[in-house]
Amino acid sequence: MDKKLQKKIDAEIKNIERLFCESKPLFDLCKVKTPDFIEASAVSLTLHSFYNGIENILLLIGKSIDENIPHGQEWHTTLFNNAFMANSNRTNIFREEIKMELREYLTFRHFIRHAYNYTIDNVKLKPLVENVESVWIKIKEDLNIFYEKNQYETQIY
Repeated sequence: MDKKLQKKIDAEIKNIERLFCESKPLFDLCKVKTPDFIEASAVSLTLHSFYNGIENILLLIGKSIDENIPHGQEWHTTLFNNAFMANSNRTNIFREEIKMELREYLTFRHFIRHAYNYTIDNVKLKPLVENVESVWIKIKEDLNIFYEKNQYETQIY
């Protein structure tokens, strides 16, 4: 992996880490009580930003290593699915075991982009809030494995 790509991926990782750091009080609050309208709106935006960061990493890999990024109406889903498959330029980015968990954030991202805040369902929001940190840990583990398998120079934090 070239240094320029590595720096861009590292920047995305740092942004997601900062997102978690800055949002910790909100996540902690939403884990112990049902969020009100403002809290649900804020945590939804944070989850949206989290998935956007993951998607940005996938786009960077797609542009630089795959030399191809999906287009068309379903490009988000295609990009997501490509992350779980190897191709002639690289191994899979993520292991199949996290696919269903991560898909929930893709689905939520799509919902939030097209919904009004008052339609947020706290029952559906709760597991996303409760699981986001463990999903992020798995993603970082998978990125480390991806780096190792593809003989890249550095490791994720």
